[in-house]
Amino acid sequence: MSDLPGLRRAVATDRVALVAMQEAAYEPNRIVAGRLPLPLRWDYADVLRDWEVWLAEDEAGLTGALILQLRPEDLYIESVSVAPRCKGGGLGNRLLEAATLRAGHLGRSTVRLLTNELYRSNVAWYGRKGFSIEWIEDLGDRRIVHMLRHLQSNG
Repeated sequence: MSDLPGLRRAVATDRVALVAMQEAAYEPNRIVAGRLPLPLRWDYADVLRDWEVWLAEDEAGLTGALILQLRPEDLYIESVSVAPRCKGGGLGNRLLEAATLRAGHLGRSTVRLLTNELYRSNVAWYGRKGFSIEWIEDLGDRRIVHMLRHLQSNG
């Protein structure tokens, strides 16, 4: 498996710390949407078993997480999260760039993700990072923005 600079692959014993960091990181989204964000509904034992989870940390603990699912046609970003104490320091940018690097390692030319339309700053941030809106899914009580980024081919 290819390494991602500055990140380490999570193991089962990271579950408690990962859940706590995710809860803190996604709290602003819960408030905006008025509902529990999807990453807070997951069983993290399953997440750690079934998906790639990459962690950033410092001396105080976890600072961020990148959760990826390798699919036949793309690399799907399930979650990019940054601990509240680390917001604004560029870690989100590093995590997103790590996802792009991982896609290249895996031979994928497309990276996909989704976000709630109410998280306008997230939609804008992903747009600045090269993602475009693929489609918007109307679920009646919410609208989900599906985004993708096509990567440059090295060939």
